[in-house]
Amino acid sequence: MFFGLGLAAGLARSDLAVPDAVAKALSLYLMLAIGLKGGMALAAPGASEGLFGALALGIALSFLLPLPAYALLRGPVRLDRVTAAAVAGHYGSVSVVTYAAAAGTLTTAGIASEGFMPAVLAAMETPAILTALLLARRGRQGAVRGKRHLAREVLLNGSVVLLLGSFLIGWIGGAGQKAQLAPFVEGLFPGALCLFLLEMGLLAARQLRAAPGRLSARLVVFGLVMPLIGAAAGLGAGLFAGLSLGGVALMMTLAASASYIAVPAAMRLALPEADAGVYVTLSVAITFPFNIVLGIPLYLWVAGLAVG
Repeated sequence: MFFGLGLAAGLARSDLAVPDAVAKALSLYLMLAIGLKGGMALAAPGASEGLFGALALGIALSFLLPLPAYALLRGPVRLDRVTAAAVAGHYGSVSVVTYAAAAGTLTTAGIASEGFMPAVLAAMETPAILTALLLARRGRQGAVRGKRHLAREVLLNGSVVLLLGSFLIGWIGGAGQKAQLAPFVEGLFPGALCLFLLEMGLLAARQLRAAPGRLSARLVVFGLVMPLIGAAAGLGAGLFAGLSLGGVALMMTLAASASYIAVPAAMRLALPEADAGVYVTLSVAITFPFNIVLGIPLYLWVAGLAVG
């Protein structure tokens, strides 16, 4: 609802705005809360069962999903090699806000999920970047630049550090700190998510207004089809890992989402010749709204049918 409000306000050219500092603070809070909540849930006896299998499958998805994305972008979409590789990397990585929205939907519906899913989220952030760089380097020399800066960007990316760090803190602290942090981690989460989705709606509207000059019809179709391909792969991975209904829905959401924070920053460093207007607009203005409005309910419904 709040995403729709922001989208409508932005398309109507309202002067409604969320200050950049507030949006940054909300983003940090959401990652912190997701990590802490997952870590504290994992501290419960027996909660780590299935962790390593889910992590391995999540990492494999992140490595492999850019391959079909790249094939579609180079074939039917007819995008140039470097930009196609950069876009493909976005669709192998994940969106923290899409995950947060899916987690909120599960909470509202009273559906539990595995506590270690935030760790899977963090693990899926960066492998796709490596695949994108390998795809960009095929048949050419020097396609990847600034390797030292890129390594720092990938390994010390702020979202990955905060997610994993808060997850470990929650895991170590366990149930002892759950009661103290519950008002912060759980009580504030729905309101913060609503405000951040409002900001994302405004951002998507800005990107949509620019889309006619940046995105062809084939790119728009790709931005709607690729999440479904990712969700299907996530469904298979979630079922193979033996995840619960909530866990399968979250794995589908992760595989269907497209990064708009970590990967764009890495691509600007590594592949400066790639068209940033294409990969940012596609992930923010097409795939993100699709997942928020239609994708998450669809993934939850399909997961329910599959898990039974």
